[in-house]
Amino acid sequence: MLPYASLQEAETAIGRSLTAAETLWFNYTANKSDYVLYCYNILFLFLIFTTVPLFYVLTELIFREYVAAYKIQPKVKFSLNDNFKCYFDVMRMFILVVGPLQLVSYPSIQMIGVRTSLPLPSLMEIISQLIVYFLIEDYTNYWIHRLFHSKWGYEKIHKVHHEYTAPIGFAAPYAHWAEVLILGIPSFLGPAIVPGHMITFWLWIALRQIEAIETHSGYDFPWTLTKYIPFYGGADYHDYHHYVGGQSQSNFASVFTYCDYIYGTDKGYRYHKRLLQQLRDDSKSNGGSNASGPDIKLE
Repeated sequence: MLPYASLQEAETAIGRSLTAAETLWFNYTANKSDYVLYCYNILFLFLIFTTVPLFYVLTELIFREYVAAYKIQPKVKFSLNDNFKCYFDVMRMFILVVGPLQLVSYPSIQMIGVRTSLPLPSLMEIISQLIVYFLIEDYTNYWIHRLFHSKWGYEKIHKVHHEYTAPIGFAAPYAHWAEVLILGIPSFLGPAIVPGHMITFWLWIALRQIEAIETHSGYDFPWTLTKYIPFYGGADYHDYHHYVGGQSQSNFASVFTYCDYIYGTDKGYRYHKRLLQQLRDDSKSNGGSNASGPDIKLE
């Protein structure tokens, strides 16, 4: 809750007039506790888990002929029932694990110093902190993911997530409850090391989940803005990890590709891409009619 009784008191405290965004923030949050603002994450996650994967489902239903060329595993089909079964499984985990965890984890947010006060962070501050959060999460998630692919970790925990060898958007958070809890640690480390404003924290949680849904979407759209991010993995990169399944020792990184490159865990993927390109080139040179990417993408 903001420690100011009025806009004038807030302006006096920070030594300048409030911006339009700060005035809006003051009017909206002045009488709300920090705990309530933190718990907005539950609403944001619910909306993201529901609406973002639904975009891919509706896109496939309405524009099937136009987007078929970008489907990574074109021979794998999921019905509406399949999609919504996955959604309800995720919502059960959300209600039993994610939601309660959000409700009881507020003391940790207080401890690390995520603030709700004025002034609001600048756009540059928000962007720079989000970059740091993504880098920290990506690096720590990489090593945890590798541990999940040990014999014990995979058989006891991680194989649940790999039930979808051809991932779909709704399956991004589909996992064993223990995995959901453990992977919360990398997401929390960035804000713990570089604490920022609650707005930045909201954006971080939202963007990370949207990114995860995109990489599990099953579609490699050429127009997605994430293709302009250096070292970004994307849907095709992570889809290979699911395609190989429990035997996969490749493409462990959650967001970027540099960890897999540095530690040599992208060799299988790079060989796979070279082989597919060779098949396409051979098919074209032989005048074959099945030289399009999707027909042989994961054969």
